[in-house]
Amino acid sequence: QVQLVESGGGLVQAGGSLRLSCVASASIYSINFMHWYRQAPGKQRELVATSTSGGTTNYADSVKGRFTISRDNAKNTVYLQMNSLKPEDTAVYYCAAVVLIGIFKAPSDYWGQGTQVTVSS
Repeated sequence: QVQLVESGGGLVQAGGSLRLSCVASASIYSINFMHWYRQAPGKQRELVATSTSGGTTNYADSVKGRFTISRDNAKNTVYLQMNSLKPEDTAVYYCAAVVLIGIFKAPSDYWGQGTQVTVSS
């Protein structure tokens, strides 16, 4: 199993930057997908960014050009660099991992507890 711990959230002015970290309890080299999700109060959870073990990254249209997801395999850590932050980015941000296990590629997913990001106007 994989345990995930997020950190790096906080309060920032519009236009500022934050870097979120997600530390995994296992080698992220073997984690097929790493995701960052976010959820604002009263709204559905949305996918923000994805990183695959093959090196592919994808972003929601709302954050393209501003957010960057990256991996540091040696530290078992995934980052979300957030620049040019807007009040609309305010949400709880969650790290998630999906692992395809064994020769049958059975999927297992794991979630962190979340970290609050608040962007003031």
